[in-house]
Amino acid sequence: METSLYLPVKRFLEGLGYVVKGEVGHCDLVALRDGEPEFVVVGELKLAFNLELLLQGVDRMAMADEVWLAAQLSAKGKGRESDARYRNLCRRLGLGLLGVSSTGHVDVLVSPTAPQPRKDPRRRSRLVLEHKRRQGDPAAGGGSRRPIMTAYRQRALACAAALAAGPRRPRDLTPFCTDAPAILQRNVYGWFTRAERGIYALTELGHAALATWPQPRDGT
Repeated sequence: METSLYLPVKRFLEGLGYVVKGEVGHCDLVALRDGEPEFVVVGELKLAFNLELLLQGVDRMAMADEVWLAAQLSAKGKGRESDARYRNLCRRLGLGLLGVSSTGHVDVLVSPTAPQPRKDPRRRSRLVLEHKRRQGDPAAGGGSRRPIMTAYRQRALACAAALAAGPRRPRDLTPFCTDAPAILQRNVYGWFTRAERGIYALTELGHAALATWPQPRDGT
């Protein structure tokens, strides 16, 4: 029962100087600290960190100066409390997050005043570069069964189409794909093979890829 979390969280907030009372105005707990006006904290309790707890917290933000969400820590440490996405969402929303152990110990997982997660410039630049390199819009959003048509796969397919008529040298493929030599050498998908020194040919996997994603031959 959520009531098993009440006393540990109550003691935690009392240690911060609040007067805590349970079940006030449909809130699991409300804590006040003297001031003009009083500083109002609302706490919501759940046995597990879940979406409903987040939604309750967002609703309570309209009536409180701070909102703390508290839930029982999972026994094996594999619950939502260990999910960085869940914690980062709480940071962005300005919600505090408390984890209550089976012994009643309370850990602060996220402070309501924690700074928002910083942007990752490397991930951002990779995202922008992939967007700009793609030809057209080859992948419908939301799909998961078929391999994603990335910009790299598009270039590899261009190389495969150029080799469909027979073996060639890497430099012969550069009119269709500027980094063809690197793509042939890396051979990420297993589509290419060395027919002889300096000459590449298409494997059965390469022919199958062209059957799956037909390409114009030799750029025509």
